[in-house]
Amino acid sequence: MVILLDVMGGDNAPDANIKGAVKAINQIEAEVLLIGNKDIINSRIKELYNKNDVSEISPRLKIYHTTQTIEMCDIPTQAIKHKKDSSMVVGFNLLKEGKGDVFISAGNSGALLTGATLLVGRIKGIDRPALAGILPSYKSRLLLIDCGSNTNCKPINLLQFAQMGSIYLRNTFNKENPTVGLLNIGTEETKGNELIRESYKLLQERKEELNINFVGSVEGRDAFSGKLDILVADGFTGNVFLKTVEGVGKLVKRTLTENIKRNIFTMLGAVPALPSINGLAKAMDYKEYGGALFLGVKKPVVKAHGSSDEKLFEFTIKQAEQFVKNKAVEKMIEEFQKENNKNEKILDN
Repeated sequence: MVILLDVMGGDNAPDANIKGAVKAINQIEAEVLLIGNKDIINSRIKELYNKNDVSEISPRLKIYHTTQTIEMCDIPTQAIKHKKDSSMVVGFNLLKEGKGDVFISAGNSGALLTGATLLVGRIKGIDRPALAGILPSYKSRLLLIDCGSNTNCKPINLLQFAQMGSIYLRNTFNKENPTVGLLNIGTEETKGNELIRESYKLLQERKEELNINFVGSVEGRDAFSGKLDILVADGFTGNVFLKTVEGVGKLVKRTLTENIKRNIFTMLGAVPALPSINGLAKAMDYKEYGGALFLGVKKPVVKAHGSSDEKLFEFTIKQAEQFVKNKAVEKMIEEFQKENNKNEKILDN
């Protein structure tokens, strides 16, 4: 297995990308191909690890040289079209050609969406691919889809997000009948804007046909109760929700730490509770959950946070290996092929 890593993408590139790969390499079986400018990568390897070549760290770490970088400020379509030797475009092409099994990037989200759709291609039957991110939940995990790739959606898109999320959890996490909720400002069927109301109706109408365990609208405060497995939203709302959750997690962790370290008495008093405190901090840390899988394209593409540090790259690389081992994309293609065949039979009749 080969994991393709865009070393030049992200706010903390290339150091965080390289450090994350080095930390992950002895915890995985795959080879990691570092895609980016070899002179920059080698100079950082020398500075960080006092090695002349990355292969001295591990024979499963290799470099694929590129000369360009897609910046966060670049216009996505133009960047994909004109920066053909960028680490992102080269990564997509290697994935498409079968020279890698999964591609990871923390770079420009719009360019990642454009490249994945245009260069790798959508699965037949899917109108729009979507980012599916894992968040902590009470004694469980919550899949948020879409968490940032489609800011303008139609009801059919939210229906397919629910369908893709259900297929993904069933096949990847062995969740037999995952519960699906629609992110809304209230639980009543009449609440929400036109998109949410129409999506609600469509999900109710087609949930049995598409094997979606739709439980209705869910308010943000109830999303982490542990009763919900999938939270469906348009990309704009989903991304705002995601960033808010991450911010709250940071606030809890920071406040907890400051209160414990306030004085010698609070520090001593916290000692018996440290296992519980550390467990809470770990559960609230979004870095523990890696990146977001881009569901709906023909090959595995993972979007890491733009602000990813070495820890988050480490977890994302380990997570990406599991995506490939679990054949998440292949199973998605199989499920939608069945749906396409069924629709074709209906049209023939």
